[in-house]
Amino acid sequence: MCGGSWEVACDHAGAGRHPDICHGKNRGWVKSPSRFPRSYGVVPEEGDSVFLFMDTGMRLSPGCDEVPQGTMKRIISVSRRTDIPAFYGNWLMRRIREGFVGVVNPFGGQRYRVSLKPEDVACLVFWSKDFTPFLAHLEILDRLGYRFYFNYTVTALPSVFESDVDKPAALRTLKHLAERYSPAQINWRFDPIILSSISDEAFYVRAFESLASELEGLVERCCFSFVAFYGKVRRNFKDLERTRGVRVAEPSEEVRIDLANQLAQIATMHGITMHSCCGDYLLGEKIRKAHCIDGALIERLFGPCEIAYKDKGTRPQCGCTESTDIGTYDTCPHGCAYCYANANKPTARQSFEHHAPDSAFLGCTRAQSDAWLTELREDFRFPSAQ
Repeated sequence: MCGGSWEVACDHAGAGRHPDICHGKNRGWVKSPSRFPRSYGVVPEEGDSVFLFMDTGMRLSPGCDEVPQGTMKRIISVSRRTDIPAFYGNWLMRRIREGFVGVVNPFGGQRYRVSLKPEDVACLVFWSKDFTPFLAHLEILDRLGYRFYFNYTVTALPSVFESDVDKPAALRTLKHLAERYSPAQINWRFDPIILSSISDEAFYVRAFESLASELEGLVERCCFSFVAFYGKVRRNFKDLERTRGVRVAEPSEEVRIDLANQLAQIATMHGITMHSCCGDYLLGEKIRKAHCIDGALIERLFGPCEIAYKDKGTRPQCGCTESTDIGTYDTCPHGCAYCYANANKPTARQSFEHHAPDSAFLGCTRAQSDAWLTELREDFRFPSAQ
């Protein structure tokens, strides 16, 4: 039992619940809770991060040897950082059975234990280029009472940019999900748009028309963005130009606005609304702001939840609701040239091949995972998950 006490400073009535997130890297936060924001925060440039306390303002008093029971529901992002449905479905289902997952903050190195129990999860938001390997797992999650929706990426990119994606299979599965669940549960991500020597504006108009026609009645929303030229992405593009002769352009804002409006006009004709991801300069009569993780959508799909959703974007102009991402960078073997989540293809492939399906932390060995879980228990004398 707890030898100390929990000190709670609530911002609103009835908020005296805490997230089941345990931090086991540095105990300094116990004495200095003000160092941490009351949300998962914005990580400059690349992706989101997990901080400690959402909006409860809780502080753990010295001497407490057990985290109290009862958690605040939260959205679980599965995952911006890697394609879990395509490559790590068995790992995720093991984590579901055991009721928790280990997460490493990719920017600070802190490690956390996050509950995946149905009563602690408001919604699972899945991200993938191909849900085909995950279909049977979805049936199990549905029977267990989890709520979920899909961010499904289907682009028109030439294979030089996406060499390891089975697009025909992905399209067949998208159609299945729309019929099995509902079009409202799918965000079609036409993302990113890369203008290049083999994919100019005319190419995108033709390709988008073809896809939008095929997906008419199967999706309601299309989220899109133009590629972000992060340092590692720029290096990948330079390699493509050197090895494959493909030159990637950095179009002006005027060019991007014009192309976006052409695509939006096509989408409208097929009953699809267009949503700009992290690009507010594109917003207008036919283009809305994207919310890839969307608390309002969750309530429309599944009804009200007892938590108050808050928009907490992961980068400038991001419209996402705050969430906990359980993925790991440098673990996705898709090998897309535009990916910011992998340092390089060999590193990601090696992580995938050496990953232990029974580890609590994605992308590491069982021995390393067990050592980190032991550290968490010792730092906070947290009771065994078993």
